Amino acid sequence: MSVVYGPVPSWRLGRSLGVDPVSSKGKTCSFDCIYCQLGRTKHPLTERRNFIRVEQLIEELKRAEGLPLDYITFPGVAEPTLAANLGPLVRAVRERSPHPIAILTNSSLMVRENVRRDLALFDLVAAKVDAPNEALFQVINRPFVPYSLEEIVEGIRRFRERFTGRLALQMMFVEANKDHASEMAQLARELKPDEVQLNTPLRPSPVRPLSPSEMEVIEEAFEGLTVLNVYKAERPEVVPLEESETRRRRPKESKSNT
Repeated sequence: MSVVYGPVPSWRLGRSLGVDPVSSKGKTCSFDCIYCQLGRTKHPLTERRNFIRVEQLIEELKRAEGLPLDYITFPGVAEPTLAANLGPLVRAVRERSPHPIAILTNSSLMVRENVRRDLALFDLVAAKVDAPNEALFQVINRPFVPYSLEEIVEGIRRFRERFTGRLALQMMFVEANKDHASEMAQLARELKPDEVQLNTPLRPSPVRPLSPSEMEVIEEAFEGLTVLNVYKAERPEVVPLEESETRRRRPKESKSNT
């Protein structure tokens, strides 16, 4: 099973080569989000451990040498901060690639100082916040971690204070939270990200995506912030190294929603 996959045409990051630090056959995560394109969490996990070897990553990176890329990104079929050796993995990429490095995290472990320390090694950190209050957090994200939304947001805030790279907030909007855009926008203003990524599930999902017009209304609530709306973002053309490994992690978007 490959650790490096793609490149993929990311609406957030352009031509993005994926690095899966929690490479597993089933979804390993600290959340069980109602909208996840990968279905239910098969392996709930809240404690960090090593999943892949640094040597394996170094060897697989050789296949991607010379590819035209905008980012090397740590997403995967899991929450990437669950990898205890995340720091050595990102350093290995840094030593072998000139491209900026990003990570997509659900923010669940940003309460922990060692996680924030590892995240600080990236050029761009996209941290998820899908709810403005604890009740919606439990409904949408169905967390396994023992932390409250307030504690997680405080972890993001503490990270923002010291992080010298770019911080983006990922906000997934579905039926459950679409009427809370103003509260979400206020939370974003308090966290002071460089960008807010407004998303809705365009790939196969247990819940329906919001329409372009619904997302337009939501975007209006974020006036004054730098916003990227999934419906308005461009997607570059790319050719993946291995189609099967890429599709295992990224189901195709519905043509009606692209």
